[in-house]
Amino acid sequence: MGGLVLLLGARELAYGASIVAVRVWPASDYTRVTIESDTALAARHFMADNPSRLVIDVEGLELSPELREIVGKVRSDDPYIAGVRVGQNRPRIVRLVIDLKQSTAPQVFTLAPVAAYQHRLVFDLHPTHERDPLLALIREKESADQQAAKAVQDALGEFIDKLDKPPSVATAPKPPLAAPGPEVAVPPVASASSALPPAVAPPGAGKVDRLIIVALDPGHGGEDPGAIGPSGLREKDVVLQVALQLRDRINAVSGMRAMLTRDADFFVPLHERVRKARRVQADLFVSIHADAFMTPEARGASVFALSHGAASSATARWIADKENAADLVGGVNIKSRDAAVARALLDMSTTAQIKDSLKLGGEVLGQIGKVGKLHKPRVEQAGFAVLKAPDIPSILVETAFISNPQEESRLRDPDYQAQLVDALTVGIKRYFAKNPPLARQRAL
Repeated sequence: MGGLVLLLGARELAYGASIVAVRVWPASDYTRVTIESDTALAARHFMADNPSRLVIDVEGLELSPELREIVGKVRSDDPYIAGVRVGQNRPRIVRLVIDLKQSTAPQVFTLAPVAAYQHRLVFDLHPTHERDPLLALIREKESADQQAAKAVQDALGEFIDKLDKPPSVATAPKPPLAAPGPEVAVPPVASASSALPPAVAPPGAGKVDRLIIVALDPGHGGEDPGAIGPSGLREKDVVLQVALQLRDRINAVSGMRAMLTRDADFFVPLHERVRKARRVQADLFVSIHADAFMTPEARGASVFALSHGAASSATARWIADKENAADLVGGVNIKSRDAAVARALLDMSTTAQIKDSLKLGGEVLGQIGKVGKLHKPRVEQAGFAVLKAPDIPSILVETAFISNPQEESRLRDPDYQAQLVDALTVGIKRYFAKNPPLARQRAL
């Protein structure tokens, strides 16, 4: 689901700030509404009931016909917003009323100009009660297993029905009765069950006690497009395509399940990506990217692990700095009550985690090297914030340099994407074959 962009044109408001754009990012995790303007806006908000709604008074604005168009920019399938109303509440104060579909904990905050953005006023609508992601993942796996088992039983039933039905014979005149003669022993007719091929165990018969969970992290999203290629291909789009395909491949492996940190076009802060992986007790964390470099000549895939100290190369440090700046572009509410938790989480790392991450990275790098050119023949290390889960082996995969015209073209190619997915799948499976996950209290 892409952002819905409302460009308000060249006409400026009669007074106060000029609106640059309004964007709406609906997603299952939360919905974000962004008002971008040429000068900073201030806002006050409160909740109202019957019906449930969020009321926001934006100061420094006079209502314009263009601003009213925000009403038509809300999607009918938005999980949180039922509709938006906008009007002039008082001079220089525009009131937005957001009708809600469910109990919501809103966050309203401002962002200073960064990258291609001017001033932004942001409304994030989060659910009041966050679902248990591990329980949802387990139930999803059970449902998939039940559907697969039913498909096997249906196929066996059809096969048995065909065996039980006598062959159709064209009607013919009955032959004359033969004269009585000596009895001839007739071998017993085999039953339908004895004609069946060896029994096929339905999925779940050899049920594993340990569900292996792989957290897949498509980089960027929403307000943060990531790197943009020469022809306009956006990093956030291509890495999501790869991650969705990789999820399907992993889910097809017995005893394994994939969790996506985002499954659509919305922004997820770096610390929240780590938190999501830890909440499902992930066994691995794989962040997928397609970065740009200062020159279009840079090419080749790379795999990174966390570094305790200095980066393993200047390129690794440069890429890590760019990826760590994603929160600034995507927009994080630094006044959130989770800010202290986020800082503490991103300060944690362990020697054991890095050691296992390097093993995982080596397996994945070896497989990606069969698909195309590598930027470096070894796993590199740098201080990537998104790799700092202390108890989960974590790697960041740069699938290619999207700033290179040839590699941008390959990233757009479905065949190349499929090859990448194959390589990542094999690398992950090889890692687990050599490093079985530890037993935990986790049931299917």
